[in-house]
Amino acid sequence: MTKPLALVFYENLLPGSQIINRLTDLNYRVLSFHDSYLIEDQAEREKPLVVIADLTSRKTDVCAAIKKLKENPATQHVPVLAFTSQKNVELQTAAREAGATLVASDTVILDQLPQLLEQALHLD
Repeated sequence: MTKPLALVFYENLLPGSQIINRLTDLNYRVLSFHDSYLIEDQAEREKPLVVIADLTSRKTDVCAAIKKLKENPATQHVPVLAFTSQKNVELQTAAREAGATLVASDTVILDQLPQLLEQALHLD
């Protein structure tokens, strides 16, 4: 059986590399990248089970990339688990408006990753 694929966007080594290690421990294959503009293209090409995106970016607008992913009929079904600082309420709101399935605090993403994945992947 093939392991599920998670696409992970991050710029900062921590918690990015920690999330990748945790996903690997949870038996996921992981494809990581550092340019949020690649989210839609990578999702369309790779067909991931989930996209995990660090909203804090000095280079690009991650929320715009999430919106683009959610507007594409080929990728709109892919759940997006986004995370940022608990204090950054404005960015959390923007991610939800862009279509993120779930927005979590960067302080809990690692500790609660299995539960957050289950919640993001839950189908009604």
